[in-house]
Amino acid sequence: MSNSRLFPPLAALRAFEAVGRLGGIRRAAKELGIDHAVVSRHIRSLENWLDTQMVIRNGSANQLTSEGEEYYKEIYSALTTISTATGKLLHSGNELSFSLWCIPGFAFLWLADHLGDFIASNPNVSVDFRPADNSPDFRTKEVHGDIRYLREWEEADVSRFARRFEFARPYVFPVASPACAAQLPPIQTAADLLDCPLLHENNDLEWLHWLRAQGLDIEDRMPGSRLWHAHLTLNAARQGHGIALANHMLLSDDLEKGRLVRITPRTGDFKPVNFGAYTFLAREDRWNAPVIVRFRKWLQSTMANEPA
Repeated sequence: MSNSRLFPPLAALRAFEAVGRLGGIRRAAKELGIDHAVVSRHIRSLENWLDTQMVIRNGSANQLTSEGEEYYKEIYSALTTISTATGKLLHSGNELSFSLWCIPGFAFLWLADHLGDFIASNPNVSVDFRPADNSPDFRTKEVHGDIRYLREWEEADVSRFARRFEFARPYVFPVASPACAAQLPPIQTAADLLDCPLLHENNDLEWLHWLRAQGLDIEDRMPGSRLWHAHLTLNAARQGHGIALANHMLLSDDLEKGRLVRITPRTGDFKPVNFGAYTFLAREDRWNAPVIVRFRKWLQSTMANEPA
């Protein structure tokens, strides 16, 4: 058998890779910009060429067979290598585009103040920056990178199509305005915080995990206002509406300038807690693209100058 016999048509391989990655023929067709009937023909052509069924057709669902799944892993890796090598060649010396999403609280309270440094040091990179509540769909090429605060109980939800780089895991502690702190009942232990006005983001899980780390066994829903985003929660704390959980990356100079103060017991301190990490995510096939490598290195060097 000649070597050329071992190379299926590239169009069929691209269609198959997209179906395997996106989980459906219509989704693959949308990404590839062709009709779904064309994708179906490519898949059947590949199956005929290999004399093996690769896709289980079950209504709107298109799952891979066991043979198809094994073949997909190899084809995905090979096409990723081709894509990365081509991207490096096409973009060397030319302007690069970089679309970045970010969880809103971190976007407003930290990244917006630092991103200008990345832009200034990378003048040939055109940045499209968007605060976003939810992570992008990494099955598509909608966005280059994304920054999330991944709590330990959320890590299993990360897309299997994304790689991640954890760049900061700061300690979390309670803060309030000086006026609010002055009106609180005596704080001897973490249990005394249950009698105080607590501020939450979109749910009470952070406070629940923080208090459990202090040794409290709490089962009930936590009371307190929900502000949904870190920057809104901290703003409510600055205005004296209650106690928020925060970390040094979100506080900027709030503590130094006295807008907020740490809430601590009368003697000693609370146990240090960190239950999440700020994480950069990108599609696996773009992980080594020049602009993403630059941004990862910039994050790493910038974090080296942050307080511990």
